[in-house]
Formats: sequence, C-alpha cells, structure tokens
Amino acid sequence: MGDGSENPLAAYGPHGLHAMTEHIIAAWAEDIAVRTNGLEKRTPRGYRVDVHAVGPGVVYDSAGVRVTAFAVEHGTWREAYGYRFDTPDRSVVISGDTKPSENLVRAATGADVLVHEVYPAARMAANATESTPWPTYMREFHTSDVELGRLAERIRPKLVILSHIIRRGATDEEMLAAVRQSFDGRVVVGHDLERF
Repeated sequence: MGDGSENPLAAYGPHGLHAMTEHIIAAWAEDIAVRTNGLEKRTPRGYRVDVHAVGPGVVYDSAGVRVTAFAVEHGTWREAYGYRFDTPDRSVVISGDTKPSENLVRAATGADVLVHEVYPAARMAANATESTPWPTYMREFHTSDVELGRLAERIRPKLVILSHIIRRGATDEEMLAAVRQSFDGRVVVGHDLERF
C-alpha cells in the first residue's frame, strides 16, 4: 500500500512541543487525508508523532546512544535546551539557540564535536541603528562568531561546526576568521547532509 514507516516519529523537545506538533498536523490535515485515503495512498499512520517532552537530564539511552538535554540561555524563553549525544565512538554537542553560558561550557567540555549556532558580530554592529532592536535581541538570544571562538577555546572540541547561521551578509570566511581569533582548532561551516 504505502512506502513509509508504520511507527510514529519520535520527537523530543521542551514543553510546548506537543501543542506545536498538533498544530502542524492540523495545518497539513487536508494533505494527510489525501495521502492516507485518496489515490496517492501512503502509509496510513505514517504521519503520527510520538512526542516526548523533556527537561534537563538524560532523555534517551538505547543501543549505545545516550542523549542528554541541558538548559541553555535563549533570551526570555523559559525552556531552551542544547543536547549532548554520547556514543562509544564520539560525543557531539548541539547548542540549540543560545547565548554563551557556563552551563553550555560544562555540558560540552570533553565533546569531540560542537555544533553551534552563530551570527556575525561585525556585521551586526555595522548594521546597528538606534531604531532597530536587532543588536540587543542577538546579544540576548544568540552567540556571535567572536563569542563562539572564546567558547570553543574553553571547551576544546576536536571540531566546531557553525550551524543555524544568521548571516546579515557575512561570508563563511568572515565568520570562520572571527571564530579563529580565539580558537585554533578545526572549525567549519556546516551544510545539510554533510558527514564528519
């Protein structure tokens, strides 16, 4: 009949993920109906999601993979998390949206790979005016390339991957150079489907 999983997608995230998931499914209700009941039949239950609301601590531990959520500072968000993935081969930390914090440093210390969000400090400063809230917003909710370099120097991962990039016109080279002002390890700009 269809060519998809009969099992629901497992989704892990902070409080509010369940409501967001319900709203997304509602927004796609007509498409789901056509694909499960119409001529384009796919897996009838393949759209379901098994939501796991998480807090700080171990959120998954199976088949040699342990995932730990840790609180990060993302402006006025009450719940924002980064995630650390530990396997027998390596450890990877994904920062999530965050400004620099000691909790992030603690959670990421000893990790092999740090995947971190970033914005270009120089471009943000150059584009700042008194009439725009962007510079303040960015400082309170996110991490600049210069700040990421300082964080990486303290954490000392084998690899830093820039991700969730708010460019403001900056090139890869500009942001990499800003990170390298403080961090002398390997740093790259991440792209979808890359493997490291």
